[in-house]
Amino acid sequence: MTDVLDLTADVLIIGGGPAGTWAALRAAQHGADVLLVDKGYCGTSGATAPSGTGVWYVDPSRAEREKAKASRESLGGHLADHRWMDRVLDQTYENMDLLATEGRYPFPVDSGTGRQIRTGLQGPEYMRRMRAWIRRRGVRILDHSPALELLVDTDGQVRGAAGFQRQESRDYRVSAGAVVIASGGCAFLSKALGTNVDTGDGALMAAEAGAEFSGMEFSNAYAIVPENSTVTKTAYYGYATFFRGDGTVIEGAGSTKGRSVIAETLVNERVFAQLDRADEKVQRQMRLGQPNFFLQFDRRGIDPFTDRFPITLLAEGTVRGTGGIEVVDDTCATTVPGLFAAGDAATRERICGGFTGGGSHNSAWAMSSGSWSGAAAARFARAESIAPLADLRAIGDAGLRPSRPAAMDHTEVLAAAQAELVPYEKNFLRDGERVRDALGALETLWYDNVSGLRGDDGETRLRSRQAAAITAVGRWMYHSTLARTESRGMSKRADFPDLDEAQRHHILTGGVDRIWTGIGPLKSTVRDGVRAAS
Repeated sequence: MTDVLDLTADVLIIGGGPAGTWAALRAAQHGADVLLVDKGYCGTSGATAPSGTGVWYVDPSRAEREKAKASRESLGGHLADHRWMDRVLDQTYENMDLLATEGRYPFPVDSGTGRQIRTGLQGPEYMRRMRAWIRRRGVRILDHSPALELLVDTDGQVRGAAGFQRQESRDYRVSAGAVVIASGGCAFLSKALGTNVDTGDGALMAAEAGAEFSGMEFSNAYAIVPENSTVTKTAYYGYATFFRGDGTVIEGAGSTKGRSVIAETLVNERVFAQLDRADEKVQRQMRLGQPNFFLQFDRRGIDPFTDRFPITLLAEGTVRGTGGIEVVDDTCATTVPGLFAAGDAATRERICGGFTGGGSHNSAWAMSSGSWSGAAAARFARAESIAPLADLRAIGDAGLRPSRPAAMDHTEVLAAAQAELVPYEKNFLRDGERVRDALGALETLWYDNVSGLRGDDGETRLRSRQAAAITAVGRWMYHSTLARTESRGMSKRADFPDLDEAQRHHILTGGVDRIWTGIGPLKSTVRDGVRAAS
């Protein structure tokens, strides 16, 4: 590298969505010098920025909190932890109050009570305010600067990261006292709204440092969208009736329950939807709550409340699922010293179990885990000296440092990986034989081609790294799926259709070239699971 930007920081945040900005805010509040790097433009990139989202904001009365916790208990396969739910509910309540005052977010006001309504956020305004807020706190931001690999010292402790500034065409390196990965989940570049930056890069970086993952089998979230659309606001389809092309109703099809019926029908024929169960009052509320949901219909001259329109399913992977980097204590530390995880990059099993957190739970987790990890990273960094960059080692391999020649380039690798991960008949309608076949194809792809990917310039390195990360996430996901021989939460298997109480535990996984899986106990504060190579 001839033109390299070398920087230091107490805390380095990788990712500029809700989790990353809350982590940066809390780290700065604890006196840390904070640097945040974002693949896009912090405040506009990621799944939250282009749309509205609910928030798991619940009145602190005991009855309301118990009701909120019970809402996902069964759906999540009884894998959630009530202590963690309480922590998230408390932290979210505090953060939303702080967002209203110090963050200056303009919450709407209930005309009847005069109280602000804090159960939802408009993504564009929310993230604009978060960017402004952290800048007021002195956080430095590198936009359009994706991190590509972590830097470690001789003991394997994470000490920073290296990446590429796209608009400057310049590499950068950061030496830091602690690193928070808040880079989002992985949606396999399926074109789901806002997920073009969510390619699993942070997961691959963490794995190369030795981090573990939990709940990766619960990464098969699919959103209902109109054909040729990217807008994944699935909650509104709770007001829909689903039809075949001949106009007959598809029995059992639904948004929350019955999405598999939609998928099974789509394998053989088109499916149509109509939001015919929303009355006039609800229709007005829907247009106010998610105006971008209706743009796609207005431009096509479709009234979704009176017209039927064709739909399909888009993969959202770990963005809407619950699997991610394992956290080992209340600070959201990982199994690697100096490395913390937050938001969709981290496992959300603690509060959702094995079922999607949707928008509300995931947004609450993002601001809570971001707060905890940012504060903890600042405390960790305070006890560490900033290491000279010359003493640090870059540990990225796949897509950066090829170990063998590759027959495919990054475009071909991505297409091959997507062919095994995106189709709902493989990843959503799961069957052991199909999963094994898909995993076998990904393993062959990894050894024959991903390990040989390289880039001669910054953009090619970024694309190669993304293709490698997507393939890696798919391998952890399918290995974990095969390790759970039952149907629990989101992971339904046709060959094991029943719930097995003996498998009420977490599935851990990790590794890069050789993947392992193991069992993790339900007690989230205990980190040592029983590992077994798979």
